[in-house]
Amino acid sequence: MRGRSRAGSVKSRRRKPAAPKRPSGAEAARSRSSSAEPESALLSELAEARQQQTATADVLRIISSSSGELEPVFSAILENATRLCQAEFANLFLVEGEAFRNVALHGAPPTFIEARRQQPLLRILKDSNTVLNRMAAVKKPVQIEDIRMEPSYRGDSQRQRFLDQSGARTVLGVPLLRDNELVGGIAIYRQEVRPFGEKQIALVQNFAAQAVIAIENARLLSELRQRTTDLTEALEQQTATADVLSVISSSPGNLEPVFQAMLEKAVSICNAKFGTLFRFDGSAFHLAARVNTPAALAEFQKKRGPFLPPSGSNLDRMMKTKQVQHSADDAAEPVPAQGLRLGGARSIVHVPMLQSEQLVGALVIYHQEVRPFTEKQIELLKNFAAQAVIAIENTRLLNDLNKLNQQLEQRVADQVGEIERMGRLRRFLPPQVADLIVASGTEKQLESHRREITALFCDLRGFTGFSESSDPEDVMALLRDYHAAIGESIVKYSGTLERFAGDGVMVIFNDPVPVENPALQAVLMALDMRTAIGAMIEKWRLLGHDLGFGIGIAHGFATLGTIGFEGRYDYAAIGTVSNVASRLCDEAKPGQILISPRVMLAVDKTVTVEPVGEFELKGIRRPINVLASSSSKRN
Repeated sequence: MRGRSRAGSVKSRRRKPAAPKRPSGAEAARSRSSSAEPESALLSELAEARQQQTATADVLRIISSSSGELEPVFSAILENATRLCQAEFANLFLVEGEAFRNVALHGAPPTFIEARRQQPLLRILKDSNTVLNRMAAVKKPVQIEDIRMEPSYRGDSQRQRFLDQSGARTVLGVPLLRDNELVGGIAIYRQEVRPFGEKQIALVQNFAAQAVIAIENARLLSELRQRTTDLTEALEQQTATADVLSVISSSPGNLEPVFQAMLEKAVSICNAKFGTLFRFDGSAFHLAARVNTPAALAEFQKKRGPFLPPSGSNLDRMMKTKQVQHSADDAAEPVPAQGLRLGGARSIVHVPMLQSEQLVGALVIYHQEVRPFTEKQIELLKNFAAQAVIAIENTRLLNDLNKLNQQLEQRVADQVGEIERMGRLRRFLPPQVADLIVASGTEKQLESHRREITALFCDLRGFTGFSESSDPEDVMALLRDYHAAIGESIVKYSGTLERFAGDGVMVIFNDPVPVENPALQAVLMALDMRTAIGAMIEKWRLLGHDLGFGIGIAHGFATLGTIGFEGRYDYAAIGTVSNVASRLCDEAKPGQILISPRVMLAVDKTVTVEPVGEFELKGIRRPINVLASSSSKRN
């Protein structure tokens, strides 16, 4: 009771405040709506960005797993482009001569699909106003808001049929460019008049870039497969050659095993039924070796002994011309060989064995069906014939033959090693290093060496806090934007990516590719990067993330070369210059580019430089005067 009394007395001494006026239902709704609109727009934008990133990742995954097949890549690109751009259908063309060839369609009406099937080629006309021809002319995206209002469509019966078949109204054409050369295009259609927005156009451009990557990958893979096939075939032939040479070297003065081994290899590699090798002594042919010869023909050859061929036969023509005689079907020859009658031979090739332009023998290979020998097979047989001549040479030539064997084996090893080396270099080393090594044919550039370079180190300020407080997807999105912007600048200013770890990136100039005034290139790249990264940072700042960007640049000597282990190598620059660049970056304020005195001496006439002060840098024995680069005097 005492407590209630005190409470009552307090109430009696204070004046009860007036109750606040409650907003009406409409006012409250408007307040909630106004506060929710930015949040809803942001969520929508993020969802859209994630959809696009997911679609991009899906296409890249298909590219990596398609083994050079373009159809699944093109289908995925068109499906994602149509869906994300809220269009009805799309098609993809590749340039073929002076025309576009329709190679992929998605969502198109059946009548349109049938029309494209019947007419897959569309000529590229410079004076035409169709979306594809405009796109081809300017090599940029072209949009027609309403095709039906275009005079070039209304006045052409064929194009009018296209409109009737497709129902198209708004169309967007985006070119596929490789090194600014037109290789194709994507056309995406809406069946209503509703123009595509800038983001949608940019999205289709991204898909077009992925299509170009897929086309280039397919081309490279096709070349690699063809080269692998050629190498495999060459390896088989060289192995057979090496085997025969091995028999030659191990059988001095004994030609029978040499001829037999040679003939077996020739029959096997040419997928022939049987074969015969004759010696020629200037007056007659003598049987020297045979493989899989049918019994009737073998018995005839045994009884016949030394002989001269019938006049007008292929063997006779070979003897007189000393040239290869190839009969696609011996049954059609005026004078068929005994192999046709007794051995069932149809396609036959006669290869002369020549020593100093003198006929010393003949290699004859038979197919029992009409199946002409290929040029490569005939070349191989000519090679075997040459080896037979070598085998006939006296023992004085054996040393030279051993050397030839070693050269052939080394050639095979070099070719196989070259393929492995190219794959390893392009996978684990910076592109400039790998390309330089492949072009030079030696890995000497990878050996440890000392050179004067400029080192640039940059990183993001506040990235650690950002990564700890943000979704992994946002962290990865930021890094993708960040690395893409840096990568573009590296290529533009001829730098070499030495390493990157998260947001920290080290770029070197003047190695392995020499660069004129590497310090100036580094500073100009830094100014370019600051602009590009600044725009990116501002975008993330609008999303509530406080990020910054700092750069340090130093010039001096470093030791460069590969470090790592078998299967995983990196190209590294080791020395004080790298440490100074990294420490200057640590000292740089957001947006600041700090340079060493040696860099200043190289760029002072081109870039505006301001002194910052003397810094004691961690790991550096002496303090150094540090300067800041603010802008290029060219501007």
